[in-house]
Amino acid sequence: MPAHVTAPQVTLPAHKVTTDEILDDIQSRHRDHPRLGVILRAIGNCGVTTRHFARPLQSPTVAGDAGVHERTQTAFDDAVTMATDAATRAITAAGLQPSDIDAVITSHATGYSVPNLDVHLIAALGLPPTTRRLPMTTLACAGGVHSVIRAHDYVTARPGDRVLVVATECLSTSYNHADTSIPSMIYKALFADSAAATIVTGTPLQPGLRIDDTLEYWLPNSLDRYAGRLDHTGMHFDSTRQAPASAAQTMPTLRTWLGNDLVDWAVIHPGGPSIIRDVASALGLDDVDAHHSYASLAENGNLGGASVLDILARTHTTPPHNGALGVAAAFGPGFTLSALRGVWQD
Repeated sequence: MPAHVTAPQVTLPAHKVTTDEILDDIQSRHRDHPRLGVILRAIGNCGVTTRHFARPLQSPTVAGDAGVHERTQTAFDDAVTMATDAATRAITAAGLQPSDIDAVITSHATGYSVPNLDVHLIAALGLPPTTRRLPMTTLACAGGVHSVIRAHDYVTARPGDRVLVVATECLSTSYNHADTSIPSMIYKALFADSAAATIVTGTPLQPGLRIDDTLEYWLPNSLDRYAGRLDHTGMHFDSTRQAPASAAQTMPTLRTWLGNDLVDWAVIHPGGPSIIRDVASALGLDDVDAHHSYASLAENGNLGGASVLDILARTHTTPPHNGALGVAAAFGPGFTLSALRGVWQD
């Protein structure tokens, strides 16, 4: 059964940080790093010009020396604040009230709390106490597409229900000067904070994406390519030398799934310029077709699971023609691919 996705609402926190500011910060704190030149060049080529942090760059839980508890608690508190704002606006934009929501699906990999984000949102938004819940906490960058896939499954089983999907991350918590590996130094410039929310229903509430099918794929022998790690200084994200090629290695599976279908537009997770380029090429698209993904990366950085929702929101500003086939694809730790396909409906 098809599912329909409303225009996502995206919340960016207050503190805009430029790549030049991050370059200056890294140079001042790691001037003796033996690979500093390599790191600075990689950051300059990562495709990001600005990003938003929930806290100032020099705050204790970003560039400072706050411990793991303060970092994770601050990250979760800020995630709840951003998620509440994005969800409130998504419900309103869809012409609904909080009492109209039947289920909430959440994704976040930064911060820690029991109870989780789903329960916090029910309380903050005033959702019905009978709201069904599906919290997911380790999907990271795949979280946005993966959550929409779960929402598609949900409305297939319960066609009359309305599902609130919320993806949020405070990836600035991993901006940690205790970690000086090359991947970690690059992630300092790539990652950012945000929240995004949308409503998924069995019948359309407004123009936008109609999902017709979904795909989930784990790339064999890839468990160590991207991984989160928690120690006494906070959260870190690690990756191997094989990691950058992983997205391209999942493309044969994506193409087989699509068969002979010709894709008109795409929402591609902006893990970096090469990921966008590899996926677009596999779909028969070019850089112009992927311009919303490149723009999201340049202006907002990698927002984790919220990135694809930010790109889908941008797609609403220059919508494809009615009936145009589209694909959304995102990648998560492991290495995993989460994808959906459908058509644009006016």
